[in-house]
Amino acid sequence: MSTSNVDTKGPNPDEGVVLAPRPWVPLGVIVLGLGCLALNPWAAGTVGLFGLFLLIQSQILRLQFSSDALLVWRGETVLRRFPYNEWLGWKLFWGPIPVLFYFREQQSIHFLPVLFDATSLREQLNRHISAQP
Repeated sequence: MSTSNVDTKGPNPDEGVVLAPRPWVPLGVIVLGLGCLALNPWAAGTVGLFGLFLLIQSQILRLQFSSDALLVWRGETVLRRFPYNEWLGWKLFWGPIPVLFYFREQQSIHFLPVLFDATSLREQLNRHISAQP
């Protein structure tokens, strides 16, 4: 991607849909960590810290569906670019409460926690990528 105004200003909604953050999965992980306190404090701490990490990521990262690729933004920087023409399929796991997003490209597979509006994510995936495994 070139060093245009898009790179220096962060995701621009005029250049593609930017998904809104949703903290429900990270908050669920934090609650799970609290629930583990009675069983094992070390496990509870680990799970709780992971939930906190996910919560921070949900506020820092943005997904943008541009005309030709899914972009992962952190602030003003594009971290990764996933061109749609390299996708082989995708899936959102756990039906009514999607918590995990899987997609496969020609060279690799990816699993991401759903830190964004799942309804918009599904709509944009259906719009830009037709194949599902």
